[in-house]
Amino acid sequence: MPSFDISSEVDMVALKNAIDTAGKQITNRYDFKGTSAKVELNEKDSIITLFGDNDFQLEQIKDILLPGMEKKEPDSTKRLEHKDLQKIGGNKVKQELKIKDGIDSDLAKRIVKLIKDSGLKVQGSIQGDTVRVNGAKRDLLQDAIAFVKKSVTDFPLQFGNFRD
Repeated sequence: MPSFDISSEVDMVALKNAIDTAGKQITNRYDFKGTSAKVELNEKDSIITLFGDNDFQLEQIKDILLPGMEKKEPDSTKRLEHKDLQKIGGNKVKQELKIKDGIDSDLAKRIVKLIKDSGLKVQGSIQGDTVRVNGAKRDLLQDAIAFVKKSVTDFPLQFGNFRD
């Protein structure tokens, strides 16, 4: 029985590359000279930390980082969870951006419900942080992929592991 998996994995190489590029742009910008503006990536915890002297500077750093991320990996900014601004020492601020990897259970349930309600003759099942979709024919699976792509636009999804 043909099947495919719906997943959502971070391309860490593209993400590191975008963060390094943003870091270089920040160090070269005249208005950031002598400030604490920088971007750090904690790979283990999947957190990007932005440092700046004030809220306005953090917004400027985001304006550099987020388009760079989109250029390297489309829809990658949709997987970021923006935490609250934190004051650190004096008037300096930082903000953490949590990188969501994999499909959480709420989104997986929503995808399975969408597939069930679509009327297509395919079945969706949750397998950890992926959703496996089974169907009788390849054409039905391709229709399911098109339907899910059209329906779920708020989180980046990958469709792979296609088997006949």
